Formats: sequence, structure tokens, C-alpha cells
Amino acid sequence: MRDVIKTGPEREIVDAYPYRNACPTSVWSRLIDGAEKEITFAGYTNYFLWQEQSRLADRLKVKASAGCKVRFLIGDPSSDVTRRREDVEGVPLTVGTRIRITLDALNRMGAVEGLEARFSDDHIALSVFSFDDEMLVTPHLSSLLGHESPMLHLRRLGGDGLFDRFAGHVTALWAEGRPVG
Repeated sequence: MRDVIKTGPEREIVDAYPYRNACPTSVWSRLIDGAEKEITFAGYTNYFLWQEQSRLADRLKVKASAGCKVRFLIGDPSSDVTRRREDVEGVPLTVGTRIRITLDALNRMGAVEGLEARFSDDHIALSVFSFDDEMLVTPHLSSLLGHESPMLHLRRLGGDGLFDRFAGHVTALWAEGRPVG
């Protein structure tokens, strides 16, 4: 029976992708557009979102104006953690540049009630993107770029499961984060 019905903590796993960029953009779109209470982008750079999601700024403004809390937790582009990661990755599109793409996109949005961004360097090895009761989690592997690392799609089904464990991690990082701007 266990082969047919998920009964353990893995029942919160909706899907698993060997690479973040193997997750269809339609999944991201559905999660962003379907969230009503809270959207959190806790990726170190979050820059790919602006490339892959059309009209993201407009969509997030609509969400925020409807009462959905929108949060970005990003790395500090001038921190030692960021510089060390740039050395590890050794690619022309540096980590600092990718963070600045997100900062520029957020700046272009202007002041938006319900949208907030904070700096934290403590999530360099783990990206968590949450949309109400669903979440995409990427544990970053070694020297690989974010899109080369695996991703889990989770759905909250109860207390103290995988979803809540990752959500608690982001809550702690958010509380310690420094406001952007």
C-alpha cells in the first residue's frame, strides 16, 4: 500500500526536479498568480525571476494591492559572502551583478505598500520560494549555479512537516535581515 499512497513526511513533496530550471515556468506562474496571502522570494539573487516571468513587477504590484504580502530576501551584493561565492562560481555574470538586477527591478517598482526587501547572507546555500501553502526549495550544490541545483515542490499538509521546517528557516532569516534601501 505504501507504494501507492504517500504516508510519511514525503507526502508534502508534490514534485522533485533534478535542476531548478527543469521546473516549468508555468508552475512558477501558477504559484505567483495563485497566492493570496504571502509570497516570499528567499533566493540569494532572485534575478532569474525577472527574466523568466513576464510582467513580474506588474503582477506583484497587483498582488500587494490586493493585500498579499510580498517579500524578497536577497544577499548583500557587497558582502564577503557574495565575493567568496563569486570566486567559487567564476562566471562573468557575477553574484553581485545578479543581486543588483533584482535591486534595480525592485527600485523601478517604486514604493509599493505590502512589498518589502531585506538583505541576508545566511541563505547562500538554500533558496526558498513560498506562495501561501506551496513552496519551491533549492538546496545549492557545491560550486554549481542555482539553476543547476535540484528543486523540491512542497505543499503544506500539516504542522512540523517539510514545508514548516523550511518556512521556519526563512522566518528566522527574515527577522535577522537588514532592510534594503
